[in-house]
Order: sequence, then C-alpha cells, then structure tokens
Amino acid sequence: MSRRAADFLRKWICDHLPPRIDDAALVVTTMAADAVRAAEAQGIARQEIDREIGSVYEATMRTLQDRTSGLPD
Repeated sequence: MSRRAADFLRKWICDHLPPRIDDAALVVTTMAADAVRAAEAQGIARQEIDREIGSVYEATMRTLQDRTSGLPD
C-alpha cells in the first residue's frame, strides 16, 4: 500500500507544478499541504506517505529542483 502513496504523490506533484514559480518556498509549502489533502481524499493517509517518501515538503522541493535544473539560464 505504501507504494501506492509514493506513486500518487509523485504524479500529483508533477501534475500540479505551476509553469512559473516566483516564490519557491510558497509554492512548496502550498503544494505539500494540497498534496496531502488530495491524498487523504483518495484514502491515502499522511502516515502512509511519510513511511514511503518521508517529508512531503522535501519531495516537492526535489521535484521542483529537478524540473528547473534542466532549464536554460
């Protein structure tokens, strides 16, 4: 079941990253809270996500960094 949580969170984050980010801290904080609410609406408890992924905030930040690292300066 925890694999389900990881897959859900990764897909949700990728699907909801905004195209333009002016304030990364605000985006990460907001997205992490929204992702947890969306997961809970799908029957995936926060504890299930935490066991598989760890910090939702860190996972969101890593995804954001991965996406922006490939962009030209």
